[in-house]
Amino acid sequence: MNILIAYATYSGNTKEAAELIADCLEEAGHAVGFHWIGGEPVPDVSGYDALILGSFTWAEGSVPEEVKDFILDVGYKPPNTFIFGTGDTQFGLFCRAAVKLARFYESPLPPLKIEQSPRGGQEEAVREWTHHVVERLVCGSAIAD
Repeated sequence: MNILIAYATYSGNTKEAAELIADCLEEAGHAVGFHWIGGEPVPDVSGYDALILGSFTWAEGSVPEEVKDFILDVGYKPPNTFIFGTGDTQFGLFCRAAVKLARFYESPLPPLKIEQSPRGGQEEAVREWTHHVVERLVCGSAIAD
C-alpha cells in the first residue's frame, strides 16, 4: 500500500512520531510519502491508499490553523484516515486536536496520543498503533467499519 503521512510540527516531536510511524510501515512493506504541513505544497492525497495525519494541539485544545488549511486544500475527507497527535499532559486538553481530527475524519481507530517525544517509553505504543493501522488496511476493515 501507498500511505501518506502528513504532519504539522513546531518543536519536532510530531515529525519524530511521523518518522517512527513511517519506519514501522516500511518494515511492513508499505510505501510511505511525507508531507510537512505548512512547509510544502499540498500533495494529491487521492494518489494514496491511506492518510495518516499528525498534529500538535494548539492553545486551548485547538487544531492548528495550518492543519485546518491543509484540510481545506485537500478538499474532501479521504477514506482510511488515521490520526496521531503530540502534546504535553501538563495541559488539561492533552492531544485534544488529535481527538477532534479523529472525530472529523471518522477515523476507524482512536487517535494515537504521544506525550512530547515518541522515543523511549512510547515507541512500543507507536508500533502497536501502527500495527493496528496496517491490520485495518490489509484486512479491508477500515473501509467496512
